[in-house]
Amino acid sequence: MKNAGQLSRRQILAAAGFVGLAGLTGCGGDDGGDSKDLSKKRDGAMKEYRVGEQFKAAKPLSFPVLHNNNPTYPLKNDWLFWKELTRRTGVTLKPIAVPLADYEKKRSVLIGAGDAPFLIPKTYHPSEVAFVSSGAILPVSEYVHLMPNFQDKVRKWKLEPELDSIRQADGKYYLLPGLHEKVKSGYSLSLRTDVLQKLGLALPTTWDEVYEVFGAIRAEYPDRYPLSDRWSINTPYPAAALMSYLGQAYGVRAGWTYDNISWDAKKDAFVFTGASDGYRQMVEYLAKLVAEKLIDPESFTQTDDDAVQKLLGEKSFAISANPQELVQNYRYNLEKQVKGATIEMVPVPLGPAGPVMMGGARLENGVMIAGKALKSDTFVAMIQFVDWLWYSDEGQRFAKWGVEGTTYTVSGDTYELKPGISLMGSDPDAPKDLQKDYGFFNGVFTYGGSWALVSSSFGPDEKKFQDAMAQRAQLPIGPAHPLRSVEQEQATLWDTPLRDHVVQNTLKFALGKRPLSEWDAYVAELKAKNMDRLVDLHNKARDRFTKENG
Repeated sequence: MKNAGQLSRRQILAAAGFVGLAGLTGCGGDDGGDSKDLSKKRDGAMKEYRVGEQFKAAKPLSFPVLHNNNPTYPLKNDWLFWKELTRRTGVTLKPIAVPLADYEKKRSVLIGAGDAPFLIPKTYHPSEVAFVSSGAILPVSEYVHLMPNFQDKVRKWKLEPELDSIRQADGKYYLLPGLHEKVKSGYSLSLRTDVLQKLGLALPTTWDEVYEVFGAIRAEYPDRYPLSDRWSINTPYPAAALMSYLGQAYGVRAGWTYDNISWDAKKDAFVFTGASDGYRQMVEYLAKLVAEKLIDPESFTQTDDDAVQKLLGEKSFAISANPQELVQNYRYNLEKQVKGATIEMVPVPLGPAGPVMMGGARLENGVMIAGKALKSDTFVAMIQFVDWLWYSDEGQRFAKWGVEGTTYTVSGDTYELKPGISLMGSDPDAPKDLQKDYGFFNGVFTYGGSWALVSSSFGPDEKKFQDAMAQRAQLPIGPAHPLRSVEQEQATLWDTPLRDHVVQNTLKFALGKRPLSEWDAYVAELKAKNMDRLVDLHNKARDRFTKENG
């Protein structure tokens, strides 16, 4: 979820490999803790800090943190979150607020200038790679021996392959990612079920059925588009949500999750995503929908508000959704505006790849730590604090639900908000909101966790959706293939123009502005932009890493 919306947007992980060699201690034991003398950096730290133990600083401490300021719940200094966090841990966080829309750019500027705060959360891999060679961020894998909760979850949930996927050429990783016990799906297609019932249609379970359903709707309403979609603005990928879950049906990463390089288990090699057969098939399907006027061509360029208004105004009958938007936006407003309207989100329709999910998605955005933090006398205390807030069961429960008896009650695994408090539209008439008024369920601090905790906020729609998606197999996770710094610089020079060319031509093909008969010419253009050299770079890195690390 991209914060009451986001979801997990973009680059949710490439893939992993050398399981067992590094374990929890990284390549060649570099995470064991003996490589750095931290004896003079323990000011305020707990002498004994273990799994499940409440972190409490030995003296009052404060740490600066970059805060991704979501306009849905803008930062307030009087949030209960801040006050209660200090009471429990002895730590006062000093947030540096950056608007959500400018977060990545501002973060880069601050890091580049050496002005970044110690804690830099809400970072999606591979964004951290750009800051590795300069030493601006820490190789955090060297310090996870100070993080018992982090280590415990990695061990219990067998997350070593996913962590290996984010290691760099030196065998270290520079991002502390959110850890999930199970894969959580985010987006899929939602359709007006009352319209389907009127036409005698069932909810589609495959993309072939989606095509048939859309055709029947178009025949009944020839002046309207069955699907008018959103999530194309403020992202480099047109129809980012639609392509991310449509691509899944073809076994490729697309939209938000697009990466130029992807693992092909059948070929036992990395391939270029935008030139693969699966990607071409996905584009062909999109182009067919556009050509037959089953999808609004403005879906690739319009604002979210425009797309939603078309749905509410019955100019369209389907739209991409996540469970929160389904309930608090589409259904709530449809029921007010259209008598008898009902809408439901379906499990991601199946395609040629079968009942699968993209692999390697149990890591989420995470925390970078500024390199200068290591100079602080309170470094160890800070790492212990990070471990408690982002990785302990109690810290995760606190960040998500707040204070038991004040904001919520719990019985077993069932959580209930206190009367008068709403979460993402759960009670539209409530005077208080858990995010806006209390600061909990904030995407800066709330991600990852056990399935019991992650699913504790699911409404009936999301539970049904997630239960269905949980039955699907994950596609294989590819092996680690970190690039050396010189290789990374070269790859970056090739990667951006290649990515831009894929995005631009995906849109042209989909909209019919370039005929699919020119696909081979498009691939030749990619080769002219060093596609094969980029793929070769990654495959050689994989071979080298495997040879060096077993």
